[in-house]
Amino acid sequence: VQLKESGGGLVQPGGSLRLSCAASGFVFSGYAMSWYRQAPGKERELVAGIRRADGGIEYGDAVKGRFTIDRDNAQNMVYLEMNLLKPDDTAVYYCHAWNYGQLVYWGQGTQVTVSS
Repeated sequence: VQLKESGGGLVQPGGSLRLSCAASGFVFSGYAMSWYRQAPGKERELVAGIRRADGGIEYGDAVKGRFTIDRDNAQNMVYLEMNLLKPDDTAVYYCHAWNYGQLVYWGQGTQVTVSS
């Protein structure tokens, strides 16, 4: 099982980034997929999640209206489009998979730094 994030980096305030997560080793379509983030000294928090079946989506309050999550079940990919980035968005972003039961997988994370 592997979740591999990519697309992180350094961006100026107001800029955009698109994160990607490539999944392998499990039945991707059977899992809810999410992005979490963790900033230094803070707890890990949900950024956005997308359900397996109807594609229902939820966002953390801090990112509503700025971030968009999407998934491609044919390619086993999940994406996070991040716009209007703020310094408070600086964190390590993690890809997360959950089968609605006991199976949970995490990626290694990708660093996003928003700074001028």
